[in-house]
Amino acid sequence: MRRIIVGMSGASGVIYGIRLLEVLRDMKQETHLVMSEAAKRNILIETDYLVEEVEGIASHVHDTRDLAAPISSGSFRTDGMAITPCAIKTLSGVAHSYNDNLLIRAADVTLKEKRKLVLVVRETPLHKGHLELMHRVSDLGGIILPPIPAFYIHPKTIDDIVNHTIGKILDIMCIDHNLYRRWKGPNKTKERPRPSEE
Repeated sequence: MRRIIVGMSGASGVIYGIRLLEVLRDMKQETHLVMSEAAKRNILIETDYLVEEVEGIASHVHDTRDLAAPISSGSFRTDGMAITPCAIKTLSGVAHSYNDNLLIRAADVTLKEKRKLVLVVRETPLHKGHLELMHRVSDLGGIILPPIPAFYIHPKTIDDIVNHTIGKILDIMCIDHNLYRRWKGPNKTKERPRPSEE
């Protein structure tokens, strides 16, 4: 069983964090959830979930103001952390080790202990300052994973698109899954369209 910290900050796309929690719960993995107040507001704005329902999916829930929580210490061993969605403010906090709340502190601990930190940065378009923050986090050992859909999987629903991103997070955490079809090369049996006779 893996122990994964799931962070959710105030960017649009809280469904990614919710879905990650659901998948890890179904896989019987241990999760530690920490949410910003903005993330809680976005749950009510963007989904049909209540905050309490989302918290109920996690194995453990930590208040973002509780800097004495277990996940604030490197001695509390985990297999990594994913912040999904990750707002630019949170990205900036991680990039500068600005540990004024548990969300940023847990990410900072993940980096300093050389564990896997995945930031699902949800913003577009990006200006140079955003890109520089991503570069800084990458230099520190973090992994930037924007929720960019792949269309070779032929997504039919929003769930298909969300699951692809969750699958990419699980790949980084070395957790097996079947959330999307992996690329095995082009379908050579597919009939090519005939050139127009016009």
